Amino acid sequence: MLRILRFIAKFVLGFVLLSLVLVIVLRFVPVTYTATMLMDERSVTRDWEPLSRIDRNMVSAVIAAEDGKFCSHNGFDREAIEEALEERAAGTRQRGASTISQQTAKNVFLWQGGGWFRKGLEAYFTFLIENLWDKRRIMEVYLNVAETGLGTYGVEAGSQRYFGHSAARLSQDEASRIAAVLPSPKTREAVNPGGFTRRYGNTIEARISQVRRDRLDECVYS
Repeated sequence: MLRILRFIAKFVLGFVLLSLVLVIVLRFVPVTYTATMLMDERSVTRDWEPLSRIDRNMVSAVIAAEDGKFCSHNGFDREAIEEALEERAAGTRQRGASTISQQTAKNVFLWQGGGWFRKGLEAYFTFLIENLWDKRRIMEVYLNVAETGLGTYGVEAGSQRYFGHSAARLSQDEASRIAAVLPSPKTREAVNPGGFTRRYGNTIEARISQVRRDRLDECVYS
């Protein structure tokens, strides 16, 4: 029994040390591949771009679409989590409660899919990046690893695929359409989108002005 406990303690300590080193390294090094990309059966297209070469409209659009509290939370939106738990208990439609930080942790360090074990690891890595990275780096990594279409990762590759130009000059409409695709990139298209995706993109575009007015993206540029 003692031998088993020692093995478990060594394994946990090794995992913690390895994860700390990995998170610190990726604070400075571009994330060129993720588990999701490696498991993608299609030919993968991805183009890493520093945030300085991604239009601010894209940052505002993803904050408007996915995480209005990005600059004020510590990685977890407790109110959204409580609402999601209440909806699950009531058996009603479940809304997403993941922040951009959580999605970044999942996309970079873990795999897609659910399960409490993966959720626990996601919370652990979210805590690490919130404390070892700054908000600008979290946003930069997220916009470079998020799936923006079939076999397409990052907003630069998405912008080239959909609009034929760099993410450095995305209009509000274009950025909003990419943001509308992010929750379901395998079934939604940013070019000639269907009814719901089109309406959702229009809603996101309308919210961009609120993001700018209330300075909800300030932590990315301060």
